[in-house]
Amino acid sequence: MSINEFSFECQGVQNLKNELCGLNDVYRDIADEIGIENALAIYKMFHGTQVSFPNRLFSKDYTHKAIISEYDGDNVPQLAQKYNYSERSIWRILKSEK
Repeated sequence: MSINEFSFECQGVQNLKNELCGLNDVYRDIADEIGIENALAIYKMFHGTQVSFPNRLFSKDYTHKAIISEYDGDNVPQLAQKYNYSERSIWRILKSEK
């Protein structure tokens, strides 16, 4: 089902498509950032659900592999800053790979 089909099924949504002030705060923020169509898609997927987003965008395994592959023997402070880890954590990641 496309978002346009969904919007006709949702009572009141069609009336609000051009009037963001009628949306609940969280959906208004989403619509302001990524557009009303995307906000409606998110609503369709997650309405009524508690959603929490991890602090890190990439998975731990992916990040650890990137750190290991980018390590050149002398760039721990740069890797720590780039990946928002402590230097101690970078060393621990590097040590666990050996």
